[in-house]
Amino acid sequence: MSASDRSGSLTPLARVGFSRLGDAEQLLDELTELTGIPRQEVLDSAATAADPDEALHAVTKLARRDDQAVQRAHRHAGAWRAMWALLGASTGFGDFFSRHPAELDELVHAGVRLPTEDELRTSMLDAVGAVDGFAAEGGESAWVSLRVRYRRLLARIAAYDLLSPSPVDEIAAVSARLADAAGAALEASLAVARTRVSGGAAGAGLFPREQVAQTGLAVIGMGKTGARELNYVSDVDVIFVAGGSEQAMADYGESRIVDIATRLAVQTMRGISGVEIEPPLWEVDANLRPEGKQGALVRTVDSHVAYYERWAKSWEFQALLKARPIAGDPALAAQYIAAVQPKVWTSAARENFVDSVQRMRERVTEHIPASDIPYQLKLGPGGIRDIEFTVQLLQLVHGLSDDRIRQRGTLHALDALVAEGYIGRTEASAFSRDYRVLRLLEHRVQLRHLRRTHLMPGRQDDLRVLARASGLADTGQGVWDLWESVKREVRDIHVRLFYRPLLSAVAALPADERVLSTEQAHDRLAAIGFADPAGALRHIAALTSGLSRKATIQRHLMPVMIRWFADGVDPDYGLLAFRRLSERLGDTHWFLRMLRDSSGAAESLSRVLSGSRYVGELMEWIPESAAWLDDPELLRPRSGLALQEEARAIQTRHAGLVDAMRAVRALRRREQLRLALAAILGAVTIEEVAEALTTITEVTIQATLRAVRRDVVPPEDESLDFSVIAMGRFGGAELGFGSDADVMYVYRANGVDPQRAHELALKLVAGLRTHSEDHRVPLELDADLRPEGRNGPLARSLDAYAEYYRRWALSWEAQALLRARGVAGSVKLIRDFMELADQVRYPEKIDPTAVREIKRIKARVESERLPQGVDPSRHLKLGPGSLSDVEWLVQLLQLQHAHEVPAMRTTSTLDALQAAVDAGLVPSNAADRLAAAWRLASRLRSANTLLSGQTSDVLPVDRNRLDGIGRLLEYPPRSATRVEEDYLGATRRARRVFEKLFYG
Repeated sequence: MSASDRSGSLTPLARVGFSRLGDAEQLLDELTELTGIPRQEVLDSAATAADPDEALHAVTKLARRDDQAVQRAHRHAGAWRAMWALLGASTGFGDFFSRHPAELDELVHAGVRLPTEDELRTSMLDAVGAVDGFAAEGGESAWVSLRVRYRRLLARIAAYDLLSPSPVDEIAAVSARLADAAGAALEASLAVARTRVSGGAAGAGLFPREQVAQTGLAVIGMGKTGARELNYVSDVDVIFVAGGSEQAMADYGESRIVDIATRLAVQTMRGISGVEIEPPLWEVDANLRPEGKQGALVRTVDSHVAYYERWAKSWEFQALLKARPIAGDPALAAQYIAAVQPKVWTSAARENFVDSVQRMRERVTEHIPASDIPYQLKLGPGGIRDIEFTVQLLQLVHGLSDDRIRQRGTLHALDALVAEGYIGRTEASAFSRDYRVLRLLEHRVQLRHLRRTHLMPGRQDDLRVLARASGLADTGQGVWDLWESVKREVRDIHVRLFYRPLLSAVAALPADERVLSTEQAHDRLAAIGFADPAGALRHIAALTSGLSRKATIQRHLMPVMIRWFADGVDPDYGLLAFRRLSERLGDTHWFLRMLRDSSGAAESLSRVLSGSRYVGELMEWIPESAAWLDDPELLRPRSGLALQEEARAIQTRHAGLVDAMRAVRALRRREQLRLALAAILGAVTIEEVAEALTTITEVTIQATLRAVRRDVVPPEDESLDFSVIAMGRFGGAELGFGSDADVMYVYRANGVDPQRAHELALKLVAGLRTHSEDHRVPLELDADLRPEGRNGPLARSLDAYAEYYRRWALSWEAQALLRARGVAGSVKLIRDFMELADQVRYPEKIDPTAVREIKRIKARVESERLPQGVDPSRHLKLGPGSLSDVEWLVQLLQLQHAHEVPAMRTTSTLDALQAAVDAGLVPSNAADRLAAAWRLASRLRSANTLLSGQTSDVLPVDRNRLDGIGRLLEYPPRSATRVEEDYLGATRRARRVFEKLFYG
């Protein structure tokens, strides 16, 4: 045959999936010659195998040994299909049938349905001739028969699995049958062990048959075996329990019974995993028993219980979650399960239980060899263990009080957790799908050589076989890409659910607070801090009543959130605000899911609602803001540019003044709320708060001015320039929550009749003041710092300002200009006004008379402007050592030195103070004391507003309010005295510095 003819004859082989084309050509010829089966029929069958090369090699090898067995399989369509599927997916089954070719005959039962649990047990016991718990004989041949029969049954299960049109959907059923087959094998091995131990085999250690018969041994399946989620080749985790009737205990003694049971356990394990003529099935692992490898192999029920009560660690209870009788004495097994199960479902209440489970999962990952991590299906990040540990932790924590989620199997547990509202449908659906995919991949890599492995293959040829065997992808790269995608999704869900603070909080709840429907609820609520427990119970009932999924989730959340509210400043208000927020959001799917599943949203929401009426009232009007608590980035203040763009877009959408301003007010409220949340949760500094509040106010005034101007100024007067100048703390970009916005208004006629220009300017001022009003979050535009104060005109032309400052300006008016800064309106007019202001506020030399006047005015402010009856030391703005002391001192220094020290030409109090330090005008330690008092007073002022929702400049004397303010400033609970002492101490130190530098 020519090379071209040979190449042409091999092309069909490559097309159906052969890679070793020359070998395949020879094997096809040989198999046809040995069996008489047509070549094309063999080729068509090989094409259905996951690995056509291995399948053809294995079938030919079988035919060499027993061609009649292959021919008999060929005569039965189902057996023929099953043989190619098995041998194409598993070299391990190729070896098995090569050792026992007659077992091919049993494939006539394969591929149609899975054997039942009873069929598996009956067949395994029949293999060893078991009668009344004893095998027909106890020699090694019994073990050979047992292992051959097990692999025959395993082949039936694998054939059904491989021939399924959707094997990923059969994972639960296949895994359950694998666990049942393991239990049946252990039952048969125990029967052989009884015969051996009672004298059926020399050297086994003889006990009278009667004593052996009366000795109970229960085999408890653990791990995947107990959960009926077993793999093809896994260790089978077990615990052995010894027992006997009262009469047997009396006749032989407990020690004798345990000795016999121990010998039975040893022989049972050996029958499965000892090295004999027929290879072992799998490892029987008893290391989950009390004390592990160091502990007794077999114990009585009482001995087990005593250990779990005194010594067991958290992971041992987690392991017991899946405990299930799989072989041996059923009554003894039931006794054991009944004794240990209650301990499983109370284990999560142990101290640091959640943390210990989380650390254990991390240790598992840490011990994986680095080279294996990218391939680990089971233990690596995004692998099977991530799903199992997440589900088990959710079960153990919430199973404390809910027996409906106490399931052994992962998939059944997921269904229960979804049904009861502990996990979202989306996450559960993804976990369930991903779990099945991972388990299918694990099954197929184990089938390949019938060896225990949890590693994805690295070679492309092996990946191609895996893709074909699993049906999950068309190519090797496709199955690898799927694996990577599943890993990412699993890891993401695992991290969100496994580390959710709600778990630790639920586990830490006292037993009598896990359910709120008990008759003692009223007293418990009062005991943990609710002033109106009856009202709290009404709110709880409103939130949790009914059969809806929303009510179900609320019932799970309430016990923990109640505890979080109780830890806050005002639990009663926090719960009321939460109820209002929940009612506003209705059945919005994301809200409760976020509280349940996020990394801390529920606790953060409890904290802000119980700590701030300002926030609670705003969140009721902006309920969607709750979503910000799930993303730290959403709590960051938005940039001025972003806010300006949104404000301009609002005015593009709304032609009418009223509608436009309603939207602008909504924008301001939203951003004030965002900042308040960030401030309470410690996500921003006091400097960032001041800057962001200033930016929000600027954008609001700019948008209001544009809208009002569009409504007030006709086209023929469009040349009129008008600007808003920020003054005071607004000008210094130092606003706090509740601060007024000090402003001045300036205009320039630019050809408009002067009287007309003045009238339009006043209309603009009126419009600004009217349309910026907001009863929810007040914004007062205070123009009292204008020339002549309240007696002066609200708006002046630039020329009028220049004339006034040239002829009449008083020292306090020059002082007020130190924080003047243009914020809205004509940019050119602002620039010209600031040039004028610089001439007034940064004089070459200040008149000593003006300095004396400033000092005199400061003294008058201290004595006359303090509200009647207020303790001056508690006034945050005007009290000794408070805001005004620091600001007046800095402003005096600016008037005296800013002309020579350019760095002092700033509207920022602290920046100007630092510039004075750098210029040698203020000692560094003195400046530190001034800055500390200024910052603390600013923070206390804002916290006072956030706590009560009302603006106040006075440090409260009420201890609860003081404690609440302290909590907002991140003091520990019950720190009212400390807050007070810190403030009074800081202001005393600042006052001493002030008096020395200001009056000295």
